[in-house]
Order: sequence, then C-alpha cells, then structure tokens
Amino acid sequence: MNLREELYERLARRRGAQLGDLSPAAYAELLLAVREHPESYLDNPSDQAFLRLTQAIGRVMDSRDADEWRDDESFMEERAGRMARLRRDCERALGEAPESVDARLMSVLAADQEPDDQLDALLDLEQAVAAEQGPLSAPGSGDAWHDVFLHGRLRLLASLSRTCLDSARYRMSVDYCKTLLSLSPMDALGARHTCILSYARLEDEPGFDELDARFGRRGDSWQQLGRAVLFYKLGRMPAARRALSGFSSLCEGGPFALLRPVMVDTYLPDRPAAEPYSFAEVTLAVHEADPIICDIPDFPSWAEQQGDFAEQARSFSERSGFGW
Repeated sequence: MNLREELYERLARRRGAQLGDLSPAAYAELLLAVREHPESYLDNPSDQAFLRLTQAIGRVMDSRDADEWRDDESFMEERAGRMARLRRDCERALGEAPESVDARLMSVLAADQEPDDQLDALLDLEQAVAAEQGPLSAPGSGDAWHDVFLHGRLRLLASLSRTCLDSARYRMSVDYCKTLLSLSPMDALGARHTCILSYARLEDEPGFDELDARFGRRGDSWQQLGRAVLFYKLGRMPAARRALSGFSSLCEGGPFALLRPVMVDTYLPDRPAAEPYSFAEVTLAVHEADPIICDIPDFPSWAEQQGDFAEQARSFSERSGFGW
C-alpha cells in the first residue's frame, strides 16, 4: 500500500471532521492542501506516529534495493540491522501514540520470529486491541477499508491469516480470511490469496471454487498454483496436470519460481503490489505457498517431470540472467 497517501488521507479526514460536513469538492481541495503541506496538519500524536512509521518503512525499502548485490553473509547482517532499526522506530512511534495498532503490528513483524512465536504475539495483540477499542465492524459503506483509521486493525487480521498459514494452521487461516473478507469485501489486502492456498492444502474443493467464483474467476498466480496443488492433493492427476499447464503458461516464469524459489523478505506491512501473472506476482505466490509445498515435498519433483515444465524453467532462467 502507499503509506504516504494513507497518511494524507488520515490528515485530511481528521481536519475535515474538525471543519464539519464537507462537500466532495471541498474535501478534494482539502486533500490537495494536505499533500502540499502535510506538516501543517500534523497536530495529532497518532498521525505523528504514523508519519514516523511511514518514514521508517521507506528507509527499509530503500535499503533493500541493494540486496541483490550482497553475498549471503552481508545480506543477513544488513537485514538484521534494518529490522533492529525498524523495531527502534516502532518503539519511538509507540512513545508518541501507545494506541497505534500499526506501530504495534510492525514491531511484531520486525521481531522476525518463528511462525509459532509470531502467531502467539499477533494473537496477544489482537486480544489487546479488541479489549481497548471494542469489536471491529464495517462502517455504513459496507467496507471497513473505506475508514482509513481502521486500516491497522485490518492489517492485523491479514497478518494473522498469513501467519496461520505459515504455521500450518490452515483452517484457522481460512477463518481469519473469512472474517477479513466479511469486513472488507473489496479485499484491498488480498485475503483471497491466502485463503485460496489454505483451501488447496485442506483439499477443500467446494470452498476453493466458491471463493474463486466470488471474485469473478479472475485468475492470478495464487489461484493457478492453488488449483494445481488442490488437484494433486486430491489425487486427480489429469486435472492436476491441466492446472499445472495453466500455471506454467499463464504465470510469467512460473516453472522457474516453483523449482528455484526466490527469497522474499518480510511484508512491511502489506503484500507488495504486483501485476497479475507477472514474475513478481508468481514469486510472491510461491513464497506464500512454501509451507504447503514443504508439506508435500514431492509436488515440485512431480511438476518437474511433467511435459516441458523443467525446460520452461531453464529457458526462463537463461533469458532472465538467473542461475540454474
């Protein structure tokens, strides 16, 4: 997500509430003014904390740009340093606004714990936030994402759903995804992606198909990979081969991504944006499916033996300058 734009919306919404009922045109003018001089509207500790987080995450992303040139040792050293800096920035943000869900969530993610430990920390945070702020519900628009001040709590649910999947709690992951989709049907945070992978691992074809239909069967890398995993797990090998063929033909570099997974760093705080079926997207999908693939370690070797799947992977590797 664009956290800078989110900051501007927070500032504009807060000032608009102070000014009274604004027309859409007046709010648009206010938003332009905020973008021009955001510092003039930073009079709330929560927004000041959010600005600190925005700047901190920007520094993390800038430092990641050079990662591809680092060897493994220097990469791990740099990564440990950036996560430590992010934790310190979160502590400063919480000093300004202890109630900030975004800062508390980011602090948990930056701790870089094992999935079970991270899940425990996120569950504790969910319970604490619910006790402080009450139940989470969608506003009159029907989608909680339209309320910028609820984004942190929605991100917490998204992080919980992904961490449940990472720790092999697939049914629990589906439950969190369903909750998130009921609160935010437009699914700005991509709960459907996490959910489709969990359904595949659970061999829940009706759930998989219902979710796919709900989003108009507009395919993406998660759906293509999930379908191949689903049919493979169900032992329906002709259907699995067809699904794998769709994955390899539609997803740019899909065979390479599956057979030679690319390292993807921690989402801070959201899944990065990627074009449908692009190599960036399929890299994310394979990364998120890693716990599932570890549960079925024969799946990649089976895929490698199908048709020209391995040759497609090698060909993409050569064209793209990756090692094989």
